[in-house]
Amino acid sequence: MRVMKRNGHLEPVDLNKIVNAIARASEGLLGVDPMRVATRTISALADGASTGELDNLSIRTAAGLIVEEPNYSKLAARLLATVIDKEVRNQNIPWFSESIKISHEQGIVSDEVLAFVEANAPELNAAINSDRDRLFEFFGLRTVYDRYLLRHPERRDVIETPQYFMLRVACGLVAGDAETGELPGGVDAAVKFYDLMSSLGYLPSSPTLFNSGTTHSQMSSCYLLDSPEDSLEGIYKRYTDIAKLSKFAGGIGVAWHRVRAKNSLIQGTNGLSNGIVPWLRTLDSSVAAVNQGGRRKGAACVYLESWHADVEDFLELRDNTGDHARRTHNLNIANWVPDLFMERVEKDWQWSLFDPKKVPDLTDKFGEDFERAYTAAEEAGLYERQVSARTLYSKMMRTLAQTGNGWMTFKDASNEKCNQTGALNDDGTPRVVHLSNLCTEILEVTDQANTAVCNLGSLNLGSYVSADGEFDFDRLGRVVRQVVPFLDRVIDINYYPTPEAKYSNNKWRPVGLGMMGLQDVFFKKGLPFDSPAAKELSKRISAHIYFHALWASTELAVESGPHESFAGTRAAQGDLQFDLWDEGGRKSGVKVIPPAELDWDTLRGRVKEHGLRNSLVIAIAPTATIASIAGCYECIEPQVSNLFKRETLSGEFMQINRYLVTELQRRGLWDEQMINEIKQAEGSVQDVDRIPAELREVYRTAWEIPQRQLIDMGAERGAFIDQSQSLNLFMETPTIGKLSSMYLHAWKSGLKTTYYLRSRPATKINKSTTAAAATTPPSGPSGGRDPEPTKTFTEEEALACSLENPESCEACN
Repeated sequence: MRVMKRNGHLEPVDLNKIVNAIARASEGLLGVDPMRVATRTISALADGASTGELDNLSIRTAAGLIVEEPNYSKLAARLLATVIDKEVRNQNIPWFSESIKISHEQGIVSDEVLAFVEANAPELNAAINSDRDRLFEFFGLRTVYDRYLLRHPERRDVIETPQYFMLRVACGLVAGDAETGELPGGVDAAVKFYDLMSSLGYLPSSPTLFNSGTTHSQMSSCYLLDSPEDSLEGIYKRYTDIAKLSKFAGGIGVAWHRVRAKNSLIQGTNGLSNGIVPWLRTLDSSVAAVNQGGRRKGAACVYLESWHADVEDFLELRDNTGDHARRTHNLNIANWVPDLFMERVEKDWQWSLFDPKKVPDLTDKFGEDFERAYTAAEEAGLYERQVSARTLYSKMMRTLAQTGNGWMTFKDASNEKCNQTGALNDDGTPRVVHLSNLCTEILEVTDQANTAVCNLGSLNLGSYVSADGEFDFDRLGRVVRQVVPFLDRVIDINYYPTPEAKYSNNKWRPVGLGMMGLQDVFFKKGLPFDSPAAKELSKRISAHIYFHALWASTELAVESGPHESFAGTRAAQGDLQFDLWDEGGRKSGVKVIPPAELDWDTLRGRVKEHGLRNSLVIAIAPTATIASIAGCYECIEPQVSNLFKRETLSGEFMQINRYLVTELQRRGLWDEQMINEIKQAEGSVQDVDRIPAELREVYRTAWEIPQRQLIDMGAERGAFIDQSQSLNLFMETPTIGKLSSMYLHAWKSGLKTTYYLRSRPATKINKSTTAAAATTPPSGPSGGRDPEPTKTFTEEEALACSLENPESCEACN
């Protein structure tokens, strides 16, 4: 007879009790066998194990069956929710208000939130809907448990349930102090916002989830710092700023354009500068040392203009070979690329590299002003040296291929389409976007007095698809207007680690409303990711979000006035984001026409009459963590695989695409043989002949979708994104030729930024040597068939071919 330890005493294992508990958690979950989970759990249970070990084993057992039946993820989540609830109740915390009181006693929750909760305790306690825990998938709830729930500082037990956590976040955003006051709507607003979050229809970004309602109310996601002034004091001040911002869970973007190049004369000592690499090495160590509040590793991205004389050393910073003393393995790097450089790449012209000490004005110019200043500096012979533009571009592509880093971000598109760059500052200096952020979706002006800040949140688009497959645009609009005031609220109650961050955020009041789960929408509607219908729906969704976000910002302006810099913005001159884009690519001369079902004329009138409370409203962030919480696919990305591994503190578990499984179950095709075939194909279904062709088309992975389509979709939605989007691109086996063509197209399409290049080794599993297998070439990354190579191309040949004939270059097929 098996025995287990309960409350310090040994007692027999009660199989019926365990089965009944699992059966209750399995209620309504088709395909789940409670007896199977219970018997497997007991068979693996060690004699004398505790009840806690039994609980954890049952959760792991259910999670281990997810590949066979995705609903086991829901079961594992429900079992975990029971464990969390037990952990909280065992500390005599029966109500939400009691959780807040105990958290305040431990110095975690702020005085303002305690006062707000105590004043509204009956309404707030009644608002808790514990049934909402049933919406979580296992990995989402595990993430909440491991990283987000408040814990007792000594015992380390959690002192809030998932629902308490979400209501605490809502109360933190509503509660005010003597300076900010309470958000209009008070307790009703808090309850409605909690209801939205707990339905997983919208989630704020991680810093807001971490810190809302606490004594460390740093809730912003991103900080952008201008290049330090070219002095010892300026550079070390920038190190200090970055450390302070990183400490409080901010992702950092920092420009390094103004720092003098290698061998530049140092007038004070008559010596020569070592260039930017030693300074970035120091920054690399600082970022590694100062983590984000002990919850996430410090993270920063450095941006450099393509004309900087140290750009080639910069591109080698992430290399795994070469001089380790000249490498930075904690920093991400990004190229800040002007149009003039890309034009010279196309023409195969020379490119001049400058020491910023000699041409300090280039950093603060864009468009035609930059081109005039750059060519004048060339004609004056101020450059350090000249290189082939294509050779430098090839090095950029090689860095991307080898490291995924060295992101291509486009200076002129970012500035010419930014609402903030429409005028000069009060002191006559230009308003310029000098960089993006850690994830390339934020584009805001910076200077020495302005550290740009952004507050993020994302809509879970899959939750707006009804049971009959229709996308609910009306509900989407209502939710957008609900959440924009909460994003704006962060600006007023946020903790700012530096005065430059506070000054900039109050001056511009930018927010970044984004989206996640676009792939879920397409799966629910049965649309291939790159189909015409999917592309049109993606564009319409983006247009609706932008429209309603602007409308909400005009409503905030009616209440509190426009942001103080509104008069100098492009919106004040009558230009909305899509007015700044050309249809079909940059400089086509054909303006984008927004969806006619939205009343843009009335919106323009409101903007003109009332102004905007927020200079920027839309930014699509990567959403890696909050998408896991919501149980949806990340931001705007296609799925990477139909079968993949997830890692948690409980171990590693395989996950399967639940939409695909449901479709195969309907057709009677989901069995052990199918599971093995998808495993053997490494998550692809393209060569699984039993799956109907129309399903194989819908369930392609990111590696099997033409990247040109992802770029075109990004450009089409980009006309309704006044900041930018974290647009990853995917290539299984990147080459110089393929990449050069791809990023040239991204630039020509008008994209402002791109993010990681995702690649993977082409690992092919040996299959049985049937006649068909022996004569059919393997699938290529685009989902078609790659021809057998007939010629080996040099990098220079591939680059030239892809630039001059990108549609049919043999090297790039």
